[in-house]
Amino acid sequence: MPVAERGGRRVAVVTGGAGAIGGAIMAALAAAGHAVLSLDQAGDPPVDLAREDEVRAAAGAVLGKHGRCDVLVHAAAAFDRADLATVDLATWRRVQAVNVESALLLAQAFVPGMAARGFGRIIFVVSDTIWAPPAGDMLAYVTSKGALVALARTLATGHGADGIAVTCVAPGLTATPTARRDLPPAAFHEARSRQALPRTLVPGDAAATVAFLASDAAAALTGQTLCTDGGLVLR
Repeated sequence: MPVAERGGRRVAVVTGGAGAIGGAIMAALAAAGHAVLSLDQAGDPPVDLAREDEVRAAAGAVLGKHGRCDVLVHAAAAFDRADLATVDLATWRRVQAVNVESALLLAQAFVPGMAARGFGRIIFVVSDTIWAPPAGDMLAYVTSKGALVALARTLATGHGADGIAVTCVAPGLTATPTARRDLPPAAFHEARSRQALPRTLVPGDAAATVAFLASDAAAALTGQTLCTDGGLVLR
């Protein structure tokens, strides 16, 4: 029986809620009736997702205060850029820790409760760059997003019988404040020119897809990656 039918609210935990896409996801889930919590370096308290101890402590605090996590959305990402010749292991490991390992640690913390209740949603925000890397210096980032897709598929297989659906959302180039600051207008024009739907993507595009995947309406979806990139990558 859904939590809402028992008079409660589903609890959603979103990493990277201080970012544009993460913030839009939090707003969409709150609008859908979830109690929404953010785990973020800019949060209160701040959580460094590269540190195992802080991630485990944050998960424990969520369970201690709210007793549950029904929906886990991993939207946080480290985006350190370096190509094969210049990447160092410290940078590589930090990107993998934030982007992949924190997702694993949070799943370890929350899946047992989801399984006990017979309901759970885990959603990883990845990237359409997995299928078309735009530059060699995105090596660590693109690799981490590909690893998240593999993690999601494996968790979907392992925990479907527990009522837990695990999916990914892959945005394309999105007009976030950071992207607007770091990229010239020509980059957005070039992306639009390659999309089947030639419109600039906004954070709400990914957020709407996440909210759908978190809902009962997506009960038959698991192990899939939905590209919210205007049809730039057709899979």
